[in-house]
Amino acid sequence: MDLIPAHKKNTELIEEMDSLLHDESHFHLWWLGQSGYLLQWKGKRVLIDPYLSDSLTKKYLTTDKPHTRMSELVVDPSLLKNIFLVSSSHNHTDHLDADTLIPILKNNPEIEFIIPEANRKFVAERVKCDAVFPIGLNDSQAISIGDFTFYGIPAKHNEIERDERGNCKFMGYIIEFGNKKIYHSGDTLLFDGMIDILKPFALDVAILPINGNKPERKVAGNLDCAEAAALGKAIHAKLVIPCHYDMFTFNTADVNEFAAEAAKIKQPYQILRGGEKLSLPV
Repeated sequence: MDLIPAHKKNTELIEEMDSLLHDESHFHLWWLGQSGYLLQWKGKRVLIDPYLSDSLTKKYLTTDKPHTRMSELVVDPSLLKNIFLVSSSHNHTDHLDADTLIPILKNNPEIEFIIPEANRKFVAERVKCDAVFPIGLNDSQAISIGDFTFYGIPAKHNEIERDERGNCKFMGYIIEFGNKKIYHSGDTLLFDGMIDILKPFALDVAILPINGNKPERKVAGNLDCAEAAALGKAIHAKLVIPCHYDMFTFNTADVNEFAAEAAKIKQPYQILRGGEKLSLPV
């Protein structure tokens, strides 16, 4: 099958990022595919859940759930430089990929790495880093690194799972910088109290998965198109960006269905192509 082409990729994408690195009047957000984003503001770059390899396609090639890629790889992870911080929401490979993170950590020696505290041992083993290196976060906690504050939000995938110390294994993050707040949900379903947790943040952007929850896929599920739109409306998000689609043929959704659902309830949204940016004034 022909891959869905990236809007911009590799050197062209990096050149665009570099040209905007010191723009202090906007923040910029690029979709890197699946749930991966690069946030750039005031000369700092924050990577969120990057999956920039074919590790899952190779791993599941001869199994009953082949991960057949649908979209072009947006950027070789070895090209990503000047990364201030990278985060992982949970341990599934499309959110914690050794083939993506090892070259990024190597090429950015001053980088910070935010993870769910519950996953520290697993993360260290997967990306071959010292176990004390990542910064662990739990729900109802916040940590500030430079001009960015991360708030831990629980995620239900397919349950809200905790370790023996009560730390969340699946999380989302609200990222606050300047007067802006972005919510990246990680992988999640709706759960009791979710709206009450999120609504007080007055979110500028909510990044939400839309691929749904279908047991026949034999993987944990997410919000579907209608649920993502409705959640954005319920928490008064100024803008919703859909994600977690158009990566693997067996586990995707039609983003046009999300657009129709959002339009129906008058929820503002923005659909990005791989390697395309959103720029908003600050």
